Amino acid sequence: MGHDGADGHASDGEGPAHVVELRPFRIMRTAVTTAQFAEFVDATGYRTEAEAFGWSFVFAGLLPDDFPPTRGVAATPWWRQVEGADWRHPEGPHSSVGDRADHPVVHVSWSDASAFATWAGLRLPSEAEWERAARGDVVGAHYPWGHEREPGGEHRMNVWQGEFPRHNTLDDGYLGTAPAGAFPANGLGLHNMTGNVWEWCHDWFAVDTYRSSPRVDPVGPVAGLQRVMRGGSYLCHESYCFRYRVDARSSSSPDSSAGNIGFRCVS
Repeated sequence: MGHDGADGHASDGEGPAHVVELRPFRIMRTAVTTAQFAEFVDATGYRTEAEAFGWSFVFAGLLPDDFPPTRGVAATPWWRQVEGADWRHPEGPHSSVGDRADHPVVHVSWSDASAFATWAGLRLPSEAEWERAARGDVVGAHYPWGHEREPGGEHRMNVWQGEFPRHNTLDDGYLGTAPAGAFPANGLGLHNMTGNVWEWCHDWFAVDTYRSSPRVDPVGPVAGLQRVMRGGSYLCHESYCFRYRVDARSSSSPDSSAGNIGFRCVS
C-alpha cells in the first residue's frame, strides 16, 4: 500500500509504501449509480447536503457559455458554485440526469454516501480496502492494469486529455462522467477504480497515517477534519493533479460535494 516514488505527491502522505493485511470483504463492481441512489431517495425521502445547502460545485467547462456569472474558487477557478446543483441536476437547475441513470451519482457528500450505505446494509470501504480492490491482481503499479497509463494506446479510464482546463481532446470519449461500467474491469472485475469520479472512503485523513497505521485492517485516525477520497476523476490531469492512481490519496470535508465525487460500498 502507498507509494514512495518522486512522481507522486509526498505532501498527500502517500508514503511510506508498506504491507497491509486485510480480512476478506466484498466490494461493488462499480460506483453507486444515479439510478441506485434514486431508489434510496425514493424509499427514504432522503435529502442530500447539496440540496439542503442549495448549491454545489460544478466544473465551469460543463456550463453553457451563457450561464450567469457565479462565484468561483480562488485557488481553482474552474470550479463554480452553482445554485441548485445537486445529484438530480448535475450542472444546475437547467440540467437533469436524463440518460445518465447508469453514471455514478455525483454531488454526494461523505455523509450522503454513508447514509446510502447504511440503508443498503453496507458501509464505505476503508482506505486500505479501497486500494487493495483498486490494485486488483497487479502489485507495485500506478494503475489497476499495470504501469502504463494507456497500454498500446488504449484508454482505460476517464481523465482529462489535452490542456487543462482549457481544452479536452476527449480522446478517452468523455468530457464529464462516463457510465459506471465503462472501460475494461481490473483483475477483480471492478470498473473505474481510477478516473471518472473520486470515491469516498470511511477513513479520516491525515498526512502521517502510513507512518503509524497498524499492519492488520488499518482504518485511519480516530478523528479529523477531512475524509479520504480515492481514485481521481474526469478532471485529473498530470499537470496539476496526478492522482488518478491506485496509490494516490486526497481528501475533503465530510459535507463537501461536487460534480466529480461519488462512492462505492463494501461489506
